[in-house]
Amino acid sequence: MRHPDGVAQTGLEFDLRSAQGKLIASLIAALAESERDLLRERARSGIAAERKRGVVFGCGPGQRIMVDRFAPKVLKLVGEGQFYREISHRLGLSKYTVLGILKRDRAA
Repeated sequence: MRHPDGVAQTGLEFDLRSAQGKLIASLIAALAESERDLLRERARSGIAAERKRGVVFGCGPGQRIMVDRFAPKVLKLVGEGQFYREISHRLGLSKYTVLGILKRDRAA
């Protein structure tokens, strides 16, 4: 239950207008900030350790698995005169993926 002038946190209720209430709110905020900083620090040290071991994060440049799989079908349908939006609906792709396939094909 929440009091109009207080803050309820899992049954703990305190008045933010009083000195004690302000102190409790400040302590809770400081503990939350400290925990967040520790979490960030642990995550960064874990990532640094993995990088030292040679782990690569993210996709490599040029890896477009879906594009590579659908490119022949998209190019065939465009050659048949189908509209980009029609192709995207038929293959379950976004219209921008279809346009990207065509852009890369024209550049090659």
